[in-house]
Amino acid sequence: ILKLPEKTKLHILAPIIRGQKGEFKKEMATLIKKGFTRVLIDGQTYELLEVPKLDKNKKHNMDVFVDRIILKDDIRKRLADSIEMALLHGQGLVKVQILGEDAQEKTFSENFACIDCGISFPEISPRMFSFNNPHGACAECSGLGTKRFFDPDKIVPDGNLSLADGAISPWQSRWGHFHTQTLKNLARHFKFDMRSPWYKLPENIQAIILHGTDEIVQFTYDSEDSFYSVEKEYEGVIPNLTRRYHETESESFRSEMEEKYQGVVECPSCHGARLRKEALFIKIDGTSIAEIGKKNIQNAFYFFQHLTLSKKEEKIAEKILTEINARLSFLMNVGLDYLNLDRMAGTLSGGEAQRIRLATQIGSGLMGVLYILDEPSIGLHQRDNDRLLETLQYLRDLGNTVLVVEHDQDTINQADYVLDIGPGAGTQGGQVVAAGTPAQIQKNAKSITGQYLSGKKEIKIPSKLRKGTGKFIEVIGATGNNLQNVDAKIPLGTLTCVTGVSGSGKSSLIIDTLFPHLKKQVMHSGGKGLEHKQIKGAEYINKIIDIDQSPIGRTPRSNPATYTGLFGPIRELFAGLKESKMRGYKAGRFSFNVKGGRCETCQGDGIIKIEMHFLPDVYVTCEACNGKRYNRETLDIDYKGKNISEVLDMTIAEAHKFFAHIPTIKNKLTYLENVGLDYIRLGQSATTLSGGEAQRIKLSK
Repeated sequence: ILKLPEKTKLHILAPIIRGQKGEFKKEMATLIKKGFTRVLIDGQTYELLEVPKLDKNKKHNMDVFVDRIILKDDIRKRLADSIEMALLHGQGLVKVQILGEDAQEKTFSENFACIDCGISFPEISPRMFSFNNPHGACAECSGLGTKRFFDPDKIVPDGNLSLADGAISPWQSRWGHFHTQTLKNLARHFKFDMRSPWYKLPENIQAIILHGTDEIVQFTYDSEDSFYSVEKEYEGVIPNLTRRYHETESESFRSEMEEKYQGVVECPSCHGARLRKEALFIKIDGTSIAEIGKKNIQNAFYFFQHLTLSKKEEKIAEKILTEINARLSFLMNVGLDYLNLDRMAGTLSGGEAQRIRLATQIGSGLMGVLYILDEPSIGLHQRDNDRLLETLQYLRDLGNTVLVVEHDQDTINQADYVLDIGPGAGTQGGQVVAAGTPAQIQKNAKSITGQYLSGKKEIKIPSKLRKGTGKFIEVIGATGNNLQNVDAKIPLGTLTCVTGVSGSGKSSLIIDTLFPHLKKQVMHSGGKGLEHKQIKGAEYINKIIDIDQSPIGRTPRSNPATYTGLFGPIRELFAGLKESKMRGYKAGRFSFNVKGGRCETCQGDGIIKIEMHFLPDVYVTCEACNGKRYNRETLDIDYKGKNISEVLDMTIAEAHKFFAHIPTIKNKLTYLENVGLDYIRLGQSATTLSGGEAQRIKLSK
């Protein structure tokens, strides 16, 4: 206001009524008591004592005159007092009428709200832009950007199976007999064939089975010693799972449901942005914080380098931009320029996660620190690996010690000192085989690593490559994510490698485009995948399996034995022993997932989780069973001197010898050995396995 020309005449007004119906006699009486004399009602000026009667059925605007001012040198204090009074009576709003030839009216507000429509904003602060803070997170998804739901494609993973053959995956449990009778009752009532493949059932029948029906159905159930009949509505598979998911007090059961049968869908409120809508309205250079998060690191770096800002904004943002650009540079230097800023941490490979942590350390510029890295080159293309090695050498040159656990040949050759541990895996390892410079390691006859580095040993490329079947899978016009209208022809019956620099689109083409389409075509389940014109050759395939590096389980009770199906035959073996039969023990007695034979203190986990609230949870060995998972009576049963807990504690190699004469168990162990997992234990918790180990367990299955 003070920037207006000197001698400009102003009226300072306080808005009292805005677009409301009524006569407002009480409000005007209050203004008179407070000493005000004039008001502006619907554009007309009145003395407060002479205001005509207002039509109570029409909307009115009423402003009270606070002061009349002529701008001059000594007017600042009076102007400030008048504006303060107007804001007080106008609920944070003040109107300024500029009189004269260029007459105009301006409204100012001290509220975080739109002056015209009144939509309010919370105070703008950093926490408003954090999805980890209640003030910034989307209220519907709590800042996750997604919502969980029971996925029909996971409940019926193979549409080629019939209901009689177990198409409903979560119903293939110890209650399977009950669920089978439920389905038979439905088949009788709605007249469909239990032996028909799931994908051939009419859509309305599929919907009834999955989501239930209000129609009254007669259900009859029988077992060895009972029979009963009841007429009721059918709940449906998905409502049943949803109810059990919310009612259960078992965290392990809830985790199992999430892992096996739930999918995620984009939050309908924030559309995956994870923030409240008010935060998304605020933009810099036309871009919201969510849109910046969707950029990869290289594009984000370019965005912040070329921001269009006013001189005032540049001064405010100078230090912040310096910090942002420095951090983005560090991430680019460790070969992560292809990652999106909003990439979920759980989807990062082990190597990517390590390189992110490494980037933060580069920025700190510390000296005299010991840095330990575990296989940071995993998944890196050779070009990006060279940049990673330069970063590690930079850390060393700052005056730090860098210790890297690694198989990569270039990393070993560029090391100043090498420790070679071996000679084998598991119980056959644990010794320092060789130590010294890379050149000394190469000359050491005891070092298998050295022999490969020197070229004395090598992995030979077969002289004859497989020709395949002569048939192909063709992807035509793939455009998802960064793919530029890609056409790819993949020969069947061969080992085909899809390679390229990190972030070039390998996973987008194979995992996100080809796999979902083929799964939909071949197994009648799954989505359509990323955008593409056509995929040919699905008719040559009868099954498709995605063997990724996701964990085989997310709870301590998941392990290689349960995942591969080894544990079933082992439990049957123990149940068939003479002592078990005398005691009436069935195979379920030797399961740590159900009551009976397990330790009830830890519910078969062998460990007990202690919640630390603001710190990561701590797991301690169960004192009741000493980590053995089972109660004393179950552990009394032994086979060849080993009880069920001791069998689970065996390595794959030990178990292979132990069960050498039992083909159903031996064969599965052979597959695990063939993929190089002879050192892991049968009952080893899935949470302790690396991504590569989990992938090889899936491959063996």
